[in-house]
Amino acid sequence: MEAMIVVWALSWWYGAGWKARALLFRERMARTIDYFSIDILVRTLFAPFRQISAGKVNGPLEVRWRYFVDRLISRAIGAFMRTILIVVGCVWVVLQAVFGVVALVLWAFIPFLPIIGFIAAIAGWAPSWL
Repeated sequence: MEAMIVVWALSWWYGAGWKARALLFRERMARTIDYFSIDILVRTLFAPFRQISAGKVNGPLEVRWRYFVDRLISRAIGAFMRTILIVVGCVWVVLQAVFGVVALVLWAFIPFLPIIGFIAAIAGWAPSWL
């Protein structure tokens, strides 16, 4: 009976459990990519930053010049902020991908940890912090 439980647990661990872990990893990556919306940030890199009235202005040269400089500064601020968000988003996605792949690889070795711990205990090994 106990052997059946072990076989069932290992078949779940290396089957449905691993698949569920991979799906969780994929969903987390999709949420992160959606959260940062890097593709939208790249497309709108030089769009004005939080400026509602960025259209054309008719009037004297002085007014046109003021609106031109205002839009130019707004676009520079927008490009700066979006560049920071793109870099932070890319770094976060890469870190999450690396840790996710490491977690998926370690998933395969977790069932062997009690056996390794038992062998280490019999051999007399103890952690250095004890």
